[in-house]
Amino acid sequence: MTRSELLIGGAWQSPREGDGGLKDVVSPFDGRTVGQVPISGAADVEAALESASHGAQIWRRTPAHERSEILLRAAALADERSEEIARVISAENGKTLKEARAEAGRSGSIIRLAAFEGTQLYGQTLPLDANPGTGLDKVGFTLPQPVGVVVAITPFNYPALLVNHKIAPALAAGNSVILKPASTTPLTALALAECFIDAGLPEGVLSVLTGSGGQIGDQLAADRRVRKISFTGSTSVGEHLASIAGVKKLSLELGSSAPVVVLPDADIELAASAVAAGGYANAGQVCISVQRVIVHADIQGDFLDALSAKVREHRIGNPEDDSTTVGTLITETEAKRVEESIREAVGTGARLELGGDRDGAMIEPAILSGVDPHSAIAQDEIFGPAVAVSTAPDVRTAIELANSTDYGLAAGIFTNNVDAGVQYMREIDAGNIHINWTPLWRADLMPYGGLKASGIGKEGLRASVEEMTESKTVVIHGRPWT
Repeated sequence: MTRSELLIGGAWQSPREGDGGLKDVVSPFDGRTVGQVPISGAADVEAALESASHGAQIWRRTPAHERSEILLRAAALADERSEEIARVISAENGKTLKEARAEAGRSGSIIRLAAFEGTQLYGQTLPLDANPGTGLDKVGFTLPQPVGVVVAITPFNYPALLVNHKIAPALAAGNSVILKPASTTPLTALALAECFIDAGLPEGVLSVLTGSGGQIGDQLAADRRVRKISFTGSTSVGEHLASIAGVKKLSLELGSSAPVVVLPDADIELAASAVAAGGYANAGQVCISVQRVIVHADIQGDFLDALSAKVREHRIGNPEDDSTTVGTLITETEAKRVEESIREAVGTGARLELGGDRDGAMIEPAILSGVDPHSAIAQDEIFGPAVAVSTAPDVRTAIELANSTDYGLAAGIFTNNVDAGVQYMREIDAGNIHINWTPLWRADLMPYGGLKASGIGKEGLRASVEEMTESKTVVIHGRPWT
């Protein structure tokens, strides 16, 4: 899939700055070129901003039912093209084809949910007569409206899911969108954008800028025409964007080091099965991947035995092979980083129970035990197929350790004790909490977002539509009739 033109305002256009060249999109599994995209420059960003500013005026004046009809057509196209999109995801991202099909298969339903929520923008009436001195001659209410131009910046790890979670609600709410996908996975974003364009989205409403995010991201974030930034990525980049954004709405879904607590009364087999899935899906490149397991000291041995048996069933290899359960990391450089993190943990006293070997961009699924909960592999986001196991003597200590990092995106606990579950949900500082499952579970309709350094704002279709609108207060002043 090669594109020599940029998608600006819904039309394919040549790059503005001479010949910016084409960037190869390569498979992290075998290094083959799977496509090419143009490299955007400053003039392309300006063209997209001008187009989006015009498109925002058109789209906000389009009735919600008409917007919904276009999005529903886009959803149908996403369903029809699901297998094609899945193969693009697997090729450029390196995740298994099974995982890619599951991701692509959610596109249509996400767009349909957004289309519905975009038709449900209710305001509220205001009881102005409760204000001392005010009679019944005044009527007040709130009126929602689109924010205008939305910039969506998406990461590589879920190149369809996270694109849809940003552009679908933005469009449903009546905004224009400029999408900047990860430079390693732009082909999926373009394939999804084509679904919206082919569904009849008006000119100017959707642009996709490909290439390096440094200059493009800064230029977009700082521009005053942009009224909303929705970003998913690292905490450091999120902090930088916030520092240059100026006065505009921000949704930042950032880093994580998600903890799971396992108490003595838990179903150990259930916990082990869940962690074996939740720690290694997408090769651990998930912000809500299980990174830390805090096990009660009394059951550490039993839990490690059960978990090791489950993790040994994983197979790395060709993402297109049905027997492969753990695909590649996005680049060999990232795989080397994870490999080094595992080595450092062992060097500081952790025990490598299994895995950790690297072959190119692939890492054998790893389990580390005896991990110091304050060490780097527990405190920092590893973003790879490794689970760090620590112990705690009681629930209170386990909660303290779970809260000990700068992050607060998601957490889980396994227990059959209702009291412990309630205490955990009350005292854990995380935006998403799961009782008797790992954090690696998400329904597209639920509010989703973190606390602390894990970000601000919420995704999930209803929450996203709300974040992508603004509210005006209207007061009608009548004359007293008595």
